[in-house]
Amino acid sequence: MKLNCDMGESYGLWQMGNDQRVMPFIDMANIACGFHASDPDIMAQTVEWATTHQVQIGAHPGYDDKLGFGRRSIPHALSSIIHLIAYQVGALDGICRLHNTKVSYVKPHGALYNDMMANRDIFESIVKAISGLNVDRIKGAPSNALKLMILARTDNSIYQEIAKQYHVELLEEAFADRAYNSDGSLVSRTQIGAVHHNPERIKMQVIQLSQGYVVTVDGTRLALNADTVCVHGDNEISIASIAELNQVLNP
Repeated sequence: MKLNCDMGESYGLWQMGNDQRVMPFIDMANIACGFHASDPDIMAQTVEWATTHQVQIGAHPGYDDKLGFGRRSIPHALSSIIHLIAYQVGALDGICRLHNTKVSYVKPHGALYNDMMANRDIFESIVKAISGLNVDRIKGAPSNALKLMILARTDNSIYQEIAKQYHVELLEEAFADRAYNSDGSLVSRTQIGAVHHNPERIKMQVIQLSQGYVVTVDGTRLALNADTVCVHGDNEISIASIAELNQVLNP
């Protein structure tokens, strides 16, 4: 199981996260593309760090909402969803080209991620965007195809069928520091206990996920098979925890 982390979410002089210190311990960097956070210089610096540490690069597009950090749902026409994905992935891809690297996958951010998992039409629009971007990417090199990261659930068969229609491969992720409801959804950040802060609690959850399950807020043992687990490195405790999780998954 690979570790992924949301990164490049600073903006100008405003700093978010400890990207440079976290990068050596992760496998996949979800880099913000300018709508909910980041700017061209932050994107370039984050890509450079990822390249130095041979970390896979993913685009982390969100709604155009810096004030709300992309955590507010903004109604869009489905065609606009396609365009905002293409716009942001294209921006990061341009930065990657300057550093002789590439975007390998897409992980929507915040409210867009939640909306994608709750609304099949939004999900399909995102898949359409990725499929369209893949047309030129896979000519002569199928391995260049962008993948889409989604929330691992007990049954994603409908989403898998939609993605298969557009020849888009899915990556299913779980969260190291988020509490789960019994239906496999994440506990809303508006609720107390939605985010785990205790490093031992986080470590225990990652061990559970590596074994194919998670314990929900009501004590249910929920089967959950994930390709990758998301960690967050926005404080000193988180950095130490991520380093330890790296050792747990890569003994």
